[in-house]
Amino acid sequence: MFGEPGHAYVYFTMGMHWCLNVTTEEPGKAGAALIRALEPLEGIDFMMRQRGVRRVEDLADGPAKLTRALKIDGKMDGEDLAESRRLFLERGPSVKAIGVSSRVGISRGAEHKWRFFETGNKFVSKGKPSV
Repeated sequence: MFGEPGHAYVYFTMGMHWCLNVTTEEPGKAGAALIRALEPLEGIDFMMRQRGVRRVEDLADGPAKLTRALKIDGKMDGEDLAESRRLFLERGPSVKAIGVSSRVGISRGAEHKWRFFETGNKFVSKGKPSV
């Protein structure tokens, strides 16, 4: 979380789940955005095998579901998301409207509106905002 911006920060939580973040600040300063969900556009068969689900809407609608669907684990921590061939970000379809809420599953800092999502998108994480 203290590294170069645009890199994967992958960590293990609750003794059972991997989470993917994108580092956002200058080196030495903590900052990252948790990737809570994705809308599958390709590789759907692979993700369904990874997750063992039947509905595409259920593939990656939560942070641990996303990492399991994409087979992301600690070996991908530190990947340069602009240069890597294993894990990378690319531009997707245009977003029509962006919603904002408090983060999901936290008690401290719940007053901050730090969760951003595409309004009305059926692939958005189902977690309830903290406030």
